Amino acid sequence: MSEMQFVQWQVKEGAGVLTFRRPPVNVINIALLRELLSALETAAKEKTLRVLVLRSEGKMFSAGVDVADHTADKVNEMISLFDRVCTSLLDFPTPTLAAVQGHALGGGCELALCCDLIIAVESANFGQPEIKLAVIAPIAALRMPALIGYRRAAELLFTGDNVSAGEAASLGLINRAVSADQFESTVNQFVNKLTALSAPALQMCKRAVRLGADCWNLKHLPAMEKLYLNDLMLTEDANEGVASFMEKRAAVWKHK
Repeated sequence: MSEMQFVQWQVKEGAGVLTFRRPPVNVINIALLRELLSALETAAKEKTLRVLVLRSEGKMFSAGVDVADHTADKVNEMISLFDRVCTSLLDFPTPTLAAVQGHALGGGCELALCCDLIIAVESANFGQPEIKLAVIAPIAALRMPALIGYRRAAELLFTGDNVSAGEAASLGLINRAVSADQFESTVNQFVNKLTALSAPALQMCKRAVRLGADCWNLKHLPAMEKLYLNDLMLTEDANEGVASFMEKRAAVWKHK
């Protein structure tokens, strides 16, 4: 793998770790997505891998996708890359675990939702604030209803409200919410349990669980991309939302 600036890949004794390196809040830009996709392709070739851990440096897991990459000249590439990364995570052959040491918002929350397991510190928040900029969270719209039920998912996606890690755990959005001093040991406990198991057995188990859950159907992704790029991004309000955020001013909605 060529030298990367924003993503670090390490593997040891059956555990692979992908780390975002854009502290303090790990905003996801196009360059990071390219590196993450390359790293996931490399990681998927590790035949004896038993778990892939997704984590980050800094005070937040990720504040989401860079709003500057939602502009008309970049949004097609950004959405395509983001969807490919999410698909790679969802289809990764071995179990995946998001270790969320700080807030996971927007695209950061969506990346965590694409992992099989999520461990978070109690102080972390999860949320999809995209609607407040007159855009949407496509991956979360596909993932959340099956994970926590339609009505609760609709509330979070329609309002853009955050939930604490504790509430996220009670909803079934994440697996564990733990104190900061227990975070690393809890992540390590999960990793150690998985690395003690058979790689092919875990791969078959993941395929079986996915069949049972049926909570991700790739046939819907092209329709979601079309909705985002051909319908949403042609509205005046979507472009106003992006512009107002970048210009640090209140948005003026035209409702068209």
